[in-house]
Amino acid sequence: MNRALPELLPTHSCFGIPCSLLAALLVLLGSAMPATAQAPLLADRPTVHTPDSFAALPFAESYEERHRAFLNLHALNPGNGPYSEAVRVYQGQAPDEALIRRALERMDARQDCADFGMHGILRLLHQFGESPLLSSGLMEDMRASVLRFKYWPDEPGVDSMCSWSENHFILFASGGYLAGQKFPDAIFSNSGQTGREKMAVCRPRVLRWLDLRYQTGFSEWLSHVYYDEDLAALINLVDFCDDPEIAQKAAMVTDLLIADMALNSFQGAFGSTHGRSYEDEKKHPDSENTGPAQKLLFGVNRFGVGNMSSTCLALSTRYRMPAVLQEIAADSGRPVMLNRQRVGIRVREAKRWGLDVNRLEDGMTFLTLEAYNHPKTINLMLRMMDEYGWWENKFFEGFAEQRPLIDSARRWRLMPMVARCYEKDLTRNLREEVNIYTFRTPDYMLSSAQDYRKGYGGDQQHIWHATLGGEAVCFTTHPAQYDLELIPYGSPGYWTGSGDLPRVAQVENTVIALYRISTRAGLFLTNALFFTHAWLPKAQFDAVVEKDGWIFARKGDGYLALWSQQPLRWQDEDRELIAEGKENIWICELGRRATDGSFEAFMEQRLDARLECNGLELRYDSPAQGRLDFGWRGPLSQNGKRVALKDYPRYSNPYVEAPFPGDAIEFRHGDHWLRLDWKTLERDSSAWCAPGERPLPASPTP
Repeated sequence: MNRALPELLPTHSCFGIPCSLLAALLVLLGSAMPATAQAPLLADRPTVHTPDSFAALPFAESYEERHRAFLNLHALNPGNGPYSEAVRVYQGQAPDEALIRRALERMDARQDCADFGMHGILRLLHQFGESPLLSSGLMEDMRASVLRFKYWPDEPGVDSMCSWSENHFILFASGGYLAGQKFPDAIFSNSGQTGREKMAVCRPRVLRWLDLRYQTGFSEWLSHVYYDEDLAALINLVDFCDDPEIAQKAAMVTDLLIADMALNSFQGAFGSTHGRSYEDEKKHPDSENTGPAQKLLFGVNRFGVGNMSSTCLALSTRYRMPAVLQEIAADSGRPVMLNRQRVGIRVREAKRWGLDVNRLEDGMTFLTLEAYNHPKTINLMLRMMDEYGWWENKFFEGFAEQRPLIDSARRWRLMPMVARCYEKDLTRNLREEVNIYTFRTPDYMLSSAQDYRKGYGGDQQHIWHATLGGEAVCFTTHPAQYDLELIPYGSPGYWTGSGDLPRVAQVENTVIALYRISTRAGLFLTNALFFTHAWLPKAQFDAVVEKDGWIFARKGDGYLALWSQQPLRWQDEDRELIAEGKENIWICELGRRATDGSFEAFMEQRLDARLECNGLELRYDSPAQGRLDFGWRGPLSQNGKRVALKDYPRYSNPYVEAPFPGDAIEFRHGDHWLRLDWKTLERDSSAWCAPGERPLPASPTP
């Protein structure tokens, strides 16, 4: 559940010992070590971190050039965990085994996010298991940790690992499968299963996850944090899984995930709406976890040492990116690109997807949506608490603290009623079906989740985002708390997520966000902050002008206009705008010199436009979109015609049209194309980037 791990962060020491000293000690001890570890080659390892530079435009045309740059950056920097050390072994150098052992310690202690490092360990075992650069002692320790790890909550032992969100689900399920495949005859001591038995248990879980991701997309939609983890699990399946169906499907889902990034990014920033996001990534695109993968695949953003997804992609022997996806990502000169896509499922439509709210095994799939307290799933959730020992898991402390009341309500079969009464508060983590709208030009991008769960409590969802390049971004939220005073682990927080979600609608370059903050007491969170705010860092723009209630900003040839129904005031060094009040309407409209003329003309057109409000009912005569009528209830209308805010296709944009749910999906741009067919397991492309060294297993008969 946590987004970062200590072993994935830059470090200049190992267990508190400077790397230079550790290297010297290892050299002195070399004669007492196994022959495979007598040449650690650590003395020449850099100890000072040399960060990569951010690229807004592709820094290299070919994948081979980008791959070399990725490897060069790792050669210039100290390591920080199993992924950086896998790169080192790939380059023919001995790893810093202490950094790998940190991940083993985390696995053995069953600490949260141990599954992140575990996939680095599995890559070392599968890809480099015969390498003389890994000592026999380390190989045995990696094997031992893999065999005693807990791969699913139904296995013995109490822990506080998060194993159920969308990214964790596939990390644990695929990890168990690949571990079983690596050691088919060994006994996994925690479960008592052989490797083959573990594969048999994990296989349907992996396939279920892959099926839903391909057909309906990711519930953690467009996440510039957790797509990183998804990619690590997917590429490991592509590279190492001997089951042809799993390997092929993993490659196809990887294609769609990369397509998501290509379609919803601007000048290196995955600056779209997100199902899960955090403060830093929203404000600073060079901190996105997906940035290193984007730089390897598309040449934009920046590399990071030890990053999960970029490492797995760079070391992959089987995955080949279809050339059309690189071409789509590079199509930045297109005057207008509109992408509409539908993602996710609805809990109340569970049967449509073969899910049963009374089946324990399906509970983990429901939790990929984080449907902990939905009226339909609350009883299943409590059954999972009993079966899996989750009353002692730290992530469910709130449940444990109220267990006497919960047990009483269960006896009287009242829990679904309680969940319905407090649904808007208790289901704030839920990520159900979302309709995504992204509008991009050469000078800006605007993206939103259309009419998504208005008035419900929020968690880490990021509903709308405008970017003009670099850190010249703008978005609004309703802050849930100051300084983690109510919820210590940070979401929802001041900038992460929302206290209450707005009602948002977008038409091309114009977004309207309506806020109505609830005063009702909640069981999880009771709102205490009754204002909304916008992030608009003045210093990141070339010009900022305030006039007649509007705030205008320019970055290069891109323009932004921001308006608030409530009066505004600046704070936080002129980066934050505060609008007091329980209700508010925000309008954000973007423009560019090529279509709107000068910045002054853009401003005058907005200042002259008719704009009327009656509570949360708005009429705005947009210079770009004509008359827009929108309110807390009812449709969005444009020039008197209703605008669809839901039931989008799987994809609809200049490169692909596919219905929801998607089975056959075809991307086209110029001379390049990619054809995917889930029923026939066809995956064919006009050309590939970075062809893998080994072919995928022969596709099975569907």
